[in-house]
Amino acid sequence: MTHEFVFLVLTCAISGCLSQCSQNNVYKDILEKKTLNFTQIARQVGLAVEEYDVTTQDAYILKLFHIPGDRTRPVLLMHGIIDSADTFILRGNTSLAAALSRAGYDVWVGNTRGNRYSRRHVYLNPDDDVEFWDFSFHEQGFYDLPATIDFILDQTGAAALSAVGHSQGNTIFLVLGATKPEYNEKIKVIIALSPICFLNNLKNAPSLIVSSMSFVDQIFKITGQEEFLGDDTLAGRLFRAVCGCKKSYGFCAHGIFFAIAGSDPEEMESDFLPTVVAHYPTGTSKKNAVHVSQIGLKKKFSTYDYEWRNMDIYNSTTPPEYDLSKVTMRVALLAGRNDQISTLKDVELLKNKLPNVVEYKVINHKKFNHMDAVWGRNMYKYLFPEILKVLVMFS
Repeated sequence: MTHEFVFLVLTCAISGCLSQCSQNNVYKDILEKKTLNFTQIARQVGLAVEEYDVTTQDAYILKLFHIPGDRTRPVLLMHGIIDSADTFILRGNTSLAAALSRAGYDVWVGNTRGNRYSRRHVYLNPDDDVEFWDFSFHEQGFYDLPATIDFILDQTGAAALSAVGHSQGNTIFLVLGATKPEYNEKIKVIIALSPICFLNNLKNAPSLIVSSMSFVDQIFKITGQEEFLGDDTLAGRLFRAVCGCKKSYGFCAHGIFFAIAGSDPEEMESDFLPTVVAHYPTGTSKKNAVHVSQIGLKKKFSTYDYEWRNMDIYNSTTPPEYDLSKVTMRVALLAGRNDQISTLKDVELLKNKLPNVVEYKVINHKKFNHMDAVWGRNMYKYLFPEILKVLVMFS
């Protein structure tokens, strides 16, 4: 993990963050927040939560949170890459999970394999078995999502559910619809916040990250590291040490978060930064990060490229593209002008490829970026009404 250490130490030296944030203050801020899991945060704002373990067909164990409501109106929330269910509750009373619960929905909040809540397997140990990390968003869509959906439908007795995804939380629905078309009928509508499918129009920091992932992949192979930005990886711990206090806001918010996702300081204020850093990032596989970069580099929404192994795996020298014409579920696309990851051009490309787009909306908040969809201070004003409108249409 030498590459991670050098990168973050240089970051600290340049920014001076470690001198600004004493270790005691950093870890006081972080530990107070990190020790609060989804259930505890929800209970602080008066929401009852049930926790379930869902086992996938390939033996991964996923944590699923449930805020009980009208069982005839189940809604599943799915987070993005290196994120977790926490993202939908971090704002407390003004978070999406709380808003949907108040509106009477039966709220279910999922976790994909590899994050802090789903770092478990029936027989593989993520700390010892590299096989645990042999997955990308393909497996999350092919295994994690159907297991989660079937569990919810079994618990509620409903024939279908509605869903809200953020970022890669939508990618996995596209994978599901394309690879297991029978699941299209089990989804009333998927409301896609800042959807990720095509990454053809990235610029600036996101483009640089995508283009550098092949190098990162090689370094990971040399060091034997397969977990990417997990809670207890060196990179994850140092990131929290650098960015875990309000004094680091200038560098970490503007230099990292806004540089990658789009700038909107009014929506992620300095007081909120330690809360975000305590819960994000929370890990995925290196393979998942590489798969995302392949989508951007090849400009195709395709399965994982195993290069010289493709012929053995796919009986083709190139990985097959996902057939989006098979994604017949209703899709509502909610995008932002200031989103540097899910750009308007790429969302429009997705819109033109999908057969059943029921809503396409550019959010009426000019600075709406990739993070505002889950962490925005005022998202309950400009975003939630759009979500609720679509849910009501297809309830």
